[in-house]
Amino acid sequence: MRMKQTGSEILLESLHREGVDVFFGLPGGVVLPLYDALYSSGVRHLLVRHEQAAAFAADGYARATGKVGVCLGTSGPGATNLITALTSAMMDSIPVVALTGQVPLHLIGKDAFQECDTIGISMPSTKRSFLVRSAADIPEIMHQAFKTAVSGRPGPVLVDLPKNVLMESGETTYLNERGMEKKECIREWTDADLERAADLVLDSRRAVFYAGGGVIASQAWDELRELAELTKIPVTTTLMGLGGFPSDHRLSLGMLGMHGSYATNQSICNCDLLIAVGARFDDRVTGRLKDFSTLSKKIHIDVDPSEINKNVRIDVALVGDARQTLRALISAIQRQTDQAPAPAARQQWLQRIESWRGEHPLTYDKYGHAMKPQYVIETLCRHAAEDAIVSVDVGQHQMWTAQFWKFRQPRTWLSSSGLGSMGYGFPAAMGAQLAFPDRQVIAFVGDGGFQMTLNDLATVAQYRVPVKIAIINNRALGMVRQWQEIFFEKRYCDIDLSYAPNFAKLADSYGIRGVRVDHRADVEDAVRDLLSDREPGLIDFWVDPAENVYPIVPPGASLAEMVVEPPRVLLEEEALDDLWAV
Repeated sequence: MRMKQTGSEILLESLHREGVDVFFGLPGGVVLPLYDALYSSGVRHLLVRHEQAAAFAADGYARATGKVGVCLGTSGPGATNLITALTSAMMDSIPVVALTGQVPLHLIGKDAFQECDTIGISMPSTKRSFLVRSAADIPEIMHQAFKTAVSGRPGPVLVDLPKNVLMESGETTYLNERGMEKKECIREWTDADLERAADLVLDSRRAVFYAGGGVIASQAWDELRELAELTKIPVTTTLMGLGGFPSDHRLSLGMLGMHGSYATNQSICNCDLLIAVGARFDDRVTGRLKDFSTLSKKIHIDVDPSEINKNVRIDVALVGDARQTLRALISAIQRQTDQAPAPAARQQWLQRIESWRGEHPLTYDKYGHAMKPQYVIETLCRHAAEDAIVSVDVGQHQMWTAQFWKFRQPRTWLSSSGLGSMGYGFPAAMGAQLAFPDRQVIAFVGDGGFQMTLNDLATVAQYRVPVKIAIINNRALGMVRQWQEIFFEKRYCDIDLSYAPNFAKLADSYGIRGVRVDHRADVEDAVRDLLSDREPGLIDFWVDPAENVYPIVPPGASLAEMVVEPPRVLLEEEALDDLWAV
């Protein structure tokens, strides 16, 4: 159907037809025609206080829902402020569509006010970038943008909108289908490849599934669990894969890699078959590449062919959607169940893993007087709803949450994992909460990362977004401090964050209930109170500033060389106390 509308009206109608129920943005001169059309459109928009928060919120929305998140920035600095978050979405394969204003077409290349080469800047940070040249082109471009964002390996897409295009009137035709619903699925494996993979699984005695974010992106969690239970093969997940396999399942190994458990990393070092599903063998998982899982043959299931043999040599590659491929692999194995190894062989492997767990379990000092961050996280986990969504910033608290939170459902974990962008946790939680207003959404943030995006407390207050914020406050850039302590002879340089606002009072100033907790004995009651209502809330937990994340695989080391606990020497607690004295 053709109708005459402005470019801005066409854009909003296109978003509506793509099923967008909310988007996040900040107005500016070039996009004012769009905001004028938004005034009476009925499309929901959240005014953020920084464009980076808009893109992180869109990212959080996308991770929690599996749908495309949408954000908006004006030209020039509005567009460039989106780039960090788009890069994070690109590295983590998150479907986001970013809308950016641009100077009128006839001024592009003339160094007009707030002009920048948004297409050029965004190319390394997106799957594709579009420059719209006519209002009539908007429906088709938006369809392609949404389709591209979800097809194959998901990721962000940018649509650059010159001001004259937003203002011009014209007739257009809308498509009768959504881009999200027309995503392209890739399959490059053959039946012979599948049979080779099934044979390797059936011949193995000490196999491990290594599941990454692709399990979440392709909604393959049921297939992964079915295959693991069918074959009695344990499952480890990457930081991106948390929630793709239940943490409390008897076959769960938790997270592997730099801060994975001793038992998990030992299983990787000693397995005879490693089955990677939607994972990319990044350096935080592998440690020293030449010594990574040298005893195993390897199967790699991934939708992105460029990941095959990029870091680690693979024996069988199954390039395709993880859900479809796992379903096919289940069928292939079920046809050959008479060739499966004796249950005793797999049971012996599981018992060996249990013995490693007993040698070096994930733990911390649970009986001292200091308030440990792990205790705070465990307490929140005990009292949170089973379907609570957890968003984290980047640093020590991110790793502690990955280690000690019990993930029972997919799409309940939000983390800037590949780029590791501080400032992510709070706005991403805001985006997830807008997607699921009736679910608990908890943002674990450090006192460093929170100060990068805390201005969006105003957004939470304005729209009464009931996000719960837990600040793991160690008065420092904690992970940097840990590395300086372990690898740089305790030469602490520029990590002191004791000059910070009183976060509880800051929250109060926005009309959000804020509390500071200094003592372990007060944690339980504070957590119960935080989770007791449907209002935004903040607790500033002043945790032990000397606590470090263990285990750790030192840089340049192999997984077998991980350090499982701090050296048994006295810490310079007096020096630390002086450094972070209040």
